[in-house]
Amino acid sequence: MKTSIQWRLGLILLSVVVALALFLPSTPAGDRLPEWWKGNVSKIALGLDLRGGSHLVMQVETDKAVEASLDNIAADLQTTAASQKLEGVTFARSGQTIVAKFPEAMEDQVADFVKKTYAVLEYKSRAKGEMTYAPKAQWANGIKEDSVRQAKERTERRINKFGVAEPNVYKQGVDQLVIQLPGIKNPQEAISFIKTAGRLEFKLVDTESDLGKALAGKVPEGREILYGEGVGESGKINRQPYLLYSQTLLTGDRLKEAKVGIDEYGKPSVSITFDADGAKIFERITGENVGRQLAIVLDGVVHSAPRIKDRISGGSAQITGNFTHDEAARLAIVLRESLPAPMKIVQNVTIGPSLGQDSINKGVHAALVGGLVVVVFMVVYYGLSGLIADYAIVLNLVLLLGAMAVLNATLTLPGIAGIILTIGMGVDSNVLMFERIREEIRAGKPPRPAVDSGYDKAFLTILDSHVTTLITAAMLFMFGTGPIKGFAVSLSLGIIINLYSALVGTKVIFDIINTKWKLEKLSI
Repeated sequence: MKTSIQWRLGLILLSVVVALALFLPSTPAGDRLPEWWKGNVSKIALGLDLRGGSHLVMQVETDKAVEASLDNIAADLQTTAASQKLEGVTFARSGQTIVAKFPEAMEDQVADFVKKTYAVLEYKSRAKGEMTYAPKAQWANGIKEDSVRQAKERTERRINKFGVAEPNVYKQGVDQLVIQLPGIKNPQEAISFIKTAGRLEFKLVDTESDLGKALAGKVPEGREILYGEGVGESGKINRQPYLLYSQTLLTGDRLKEAKVGIDEYGKPSVSITFDADGAKIFERITGENVGRQLAIVLDGVVHSAPRIKDRISGGSAQITGNFTHDEAARLAIVLRESLPAPMKIVQNVTIGPSLGQDSINKGVHAALVGGLVVVVFMVVYYGLSGLIADYAIVLNLVLLLGAMAVLNATLTLPGIAGIILTIGMGVDSNVLMFERIREEIRAGKPPRPAVDSGYDKAFLTILDSHVTTLITAAMLFMFGTGPIKGFAVSLSLGIIINLYSALVGTKVIFDIINTKWKLEKLSI
């Protein structure tokens, strides 16, 4: 046997052994493999449509992100104004604007201060003793785009810390995220954890106004009613109302760290630390409001409202409540990965594991039936040469599954469709070569030259069809989402491997036969 044939045969055998070693841990037989084998090999992950789980479409409320950024700007303007001795000047957000209030004589001074401090604000209107500023459209649009990107990144990190295997998060449209959680056992708990914005705010409690009248509907201007929640001895949830000033003095965007701690009563709490700018703002807030209550509000719920005893420097605070250790740990994660804007559920679909298993069964059944029909057809139409084509199809499948395993690819129902399509392309390649070989035999060539000439003449046609399909698959992967990417991955791998199995895998079998038996007639 020629050296070139031995090398090609050895390469094929080695690739098959490696592919089987990589793929077997992903099959039911993987449970019986040694731990050193299955523990050190990547597995083919099953997609949501095959494994079951939750499919969420969530919309990022980007306008809220702009408002949160304006809250931070207003707080920073207030702190900077105090450091520059601008007495009697206040800044507060109103909707998507910032309102500056000041003594009339300071109008020009305040206008100059705002212009020099924040270039993203532009003058909108003025009245007696106040000016209104709006964010520039370009800046606001940038905040909205960033909020969607950050929501995606932080949602992914939250999911990973929650312990969901192989999650899939991708952007859809302008402000929507698609979140797929395959194999999740408690979808409602995970959804609640994911969509919690982690919007942390510090607001002053109004203890001078009549809370009873406010609860009756007569809420003073610039105030709002929020509730704190606690659990009584009987287990009943008690809701305590608070009358708060609407202005947000500081937000969680300034947080540097959030971790689980212990409060003065020995119960789990969450200790938070602000960054340098946040620490300055927090120090100013506590210094200006000694003796007043400062409410710590998380996602519209008052967690605590301690009384400020003295100016607090260093930028540290503590969130207390009736937390278990797990609840405090999750709250710390939410605060560290707080969303730039709230997200609301647009679509929530739960796929049960039995439905996923049904999809697997139908997909495997379709592949087996389609493969069997192709195998029989090739043998009937091309005789013994058809067996070589069938061998190429099996080789293609084995190498494809091995490649998907080493890439830790996710197999979806469209991915199975892509695998079935590669079977068809593998058959198509062999048909092209066999028809070329037939033409050469009809022209009077012996089997070996006919095979060589047939492969040479079919090569460019096969290469052209595969490259154009590969380009299409690449576009699907780049611009597609979710299951479409699964289809693109299996199709791309199948096309590349099919070139190898059709042009190398089958050719070496023909070469072995022609070298060993010197055929005078080829069954084709």
